[in-house]
Amino acid sequence: MDEAEIRRVTLDALQRIAPEVQVGDLRHDRPLRDEVDLDSMDWLRYLAALHQRLGVNIPEADYQLLVSLDALVDYLKQRLLKREFE
Repeated sequence: MDEAEIRRVTLDALQRIAPEVQVGDLRHDRPLRDEVDLDSMDWLRYLAALHQRLGVNIPEADYQLLVSLDALVDYLKQRLLKREFE
């Protein structure tokens, strides 16, 4: 799965959790939770949706790494690559 496809999946999952979000207006380098105003429960639902769609486990210890949309996409890309080589 390439980066564009991962980004598409992350944005699709985000719109399912927060349909009012205009994904075209998002700044990919800004704090994502602030940008879309996700509370803790919505954030967990979002990460669960990504897990379901991509099959990537995201441990709670890694949540601090998922600051921006770019950081989230990079994280998922690395996890998917790692899974391919295991």
